[in-house]
Amino acid sequence: MRFILGFLSGLLGALAGWSALAALVVMLAGPDRDGGIAMGAFFDIGPIGGVVGLIAGIWLFLRFGLVRHAASQPPAEVADAAPPHATQLSFPFTVTVLLVVAILGYWGWYEFIRSPDLSHGFMTLQVEFRLPAGMTLPDNEEDVHIEVEEASGYANAMLPPNWRAHDGDRKAIISTASLMYKTRHRAVSLTLPGVPTQRWSIDLPSDPDPTPGFSPWRVASEGSQAKIEMHFRLSADR
Repeated sequence: MRFILGFLSGLLGALAGWSALAALVVMLAGPDRDGGIAMGAFFDIGPIGGVVGLIAGIWLFLRFGLVRHAASQPPAEVADAAPPHATQLSFPFTVTVLLVVAILGYWGWYEFIRSPDLSHGFMTLQVEFRLPAGMTLPDNEEDVHIEVEEASGYANAMLPPNWRAHDGDRKAIISTASLMYKTRHRAVSLTLPGVPTQRWSIDLPSDPDPTPGFSPWRVASEGSQAKIEMHFRLSADR
């Protein structure tokens, strides 16, 4: 039991040191849209914190995980002999380590069953934007920035060759993006030259099924004055 508890203490220290150092690097580096800084921080710098955390976890176990008690001496022993000491596990330390392991185990299991793959696999989100009457589209597709937010990640939507469209006398934009995470937090934003970024929430269940058609048109959710409308449709890739 002592070996198991010492191993768990060192493992928790390694995990804490690894993740803490990686998170510190990401925080100091600032926003990272493509994930390159986060990957480098986790795989290149994080192991240094893991080694430090491993040593700290083992030291904490030896320092606080073991409690020494003076053992009773037989009467026949000489009075000036040093009394032997017996060691046993610290109950509070043991409970704390096992509780943390249980919480991390549950969290890992929860993340495993909820992501990254949806029940239908990768799904295609088709998003269309309809501009107000009289508003023109940019000539260059590089001036159109469409970002899909899913869970805590971001992805740029793709513009097909026929991305410039129209609905009657109103200009429109066609785009697609892939969904892969089980989450209730999804949103899409549109940025055009001279227009503040417009943002809409995507109203879908955490593990959605394909939609029979497009959702109703609606304006941005943050009190936009541009009156750009958006609707979407979701289809399964398999």
